[in-house]
Amino acid sequence: MAAARGRVLCLFDVDGTLTPARQVARRAGALGLTGGRGPRAAGPSLCCRLRPQPLLPLQKIEPEVDAFLRELRQRVHIGVVGGSDYAKIAEQLGDGDEVIDKFDYVFAENGTVQYKNGQLVSKQAIQDHLGEELLQDLINFCLNYMALLKLPKKRGTFIEFRNGMLNISPIGRSCTPEERIEFSELDKKERIREKFVAALQREFAGKGLRFSRGGMISFDVFPEGWDKRYCLNVLDDERFDTIHFFGNETTPVSTPQSPHTQPLSLLHGAAPSHVS
Repeated sequence: MAAARGRVLCLFDVDGTLTPARQVARRAGALGLTGGRGPRAAGPSLCCRLRPQPLLPLQKIEPEVDAFLRELRQRVHIGVVGGSDYAKIAEQLGDGDEVIDKFDYVFAENGTVQYKNGQLVSKQAIQDHLGEELLQDLINFCLNYMALLKLPKKRGTFIEFRNGMLNISPIGRSCTPEERIEFSELDKKERIREKFVAALQREFAGKGLRFSRGGMISFDVFPEGWDKRYCLNVLDDERFDTIHFFGNETTPVSTPQSPHTQPLSLLHGAAPSHVS
C-alpha cells in the first residue's frame, strides 16, 4: 500500500477540523460569536448571548469524516497533529488505541509525542529540554504572579504539566462553564492573560520560551519551535514530496529561524468536518 500511495501526506488538526471544537456552543451562544470555529448557524440573539451555555463534552469524530479518512488512506498517507495529550486525541478519534491504527502518523502535544505505523517513536519531555532550574523558575514565577491576582473566582489546577508544554490558567482549569464565561468576559476588559504573558516575556527574555493564548481561560508556555511545526522534525526524515496540512486556523510560516521553509507544506484552512 505504501508504494501505491506515493510520497504525499495529508496531515490534519483535531479540534475544529476532524472533530467539532469542544467550546463551539459556548463561544457561539454565550459570547455571540459566529463563523471561524463556530457552528453553521445564524447569529445569536441578545438573550442568547447573555445566557451561559453548558460546556460540551469532548467531541468525537463524525462517522462520515471517519469513513472519508479510511477512503483517503487508500490513496495517500494520513496523519493527525493536536495540542492535546494522546489520551484525549485517542478518545476523540476512536475507541481505545485504534487511532494509531487509523493513521500512519499520530502527533500528540504538538508532535512531542510521536506514533508511526502504530508504534511509539519518541516522546519528548519539557523538563529535559528546559532543565529543572529554568522550569522551576518558570513555575514559581507563575504561581507568585497568580497569587497576587484578585479575581471574582479562583478554583484549581492553575498549572497543567504536559510533556511538551505548561498550560497556565489564572482562574484554574477546574472552574465551571459559567465561571469560564465570567472570566473570559473579564479577560476581554482587563487583558489579564495578555498582561500575564507580557510579564513572562520580560522575565524570561532570551530563555527560548514561547507563549500562546487560546481558548477562554488559559495560555500555553513551551520551548521555541515546539508548536505544531515540531512534527516536521520527524517528517523531514520521511522524504515526502508534498505535505498537505488541514486546520481550521492556518497561517503561512516562513521565518529565518525555521528550517521548514521549503515548498513542501501546503496549508489548507477549510475544516473537513464542517464542509457541506
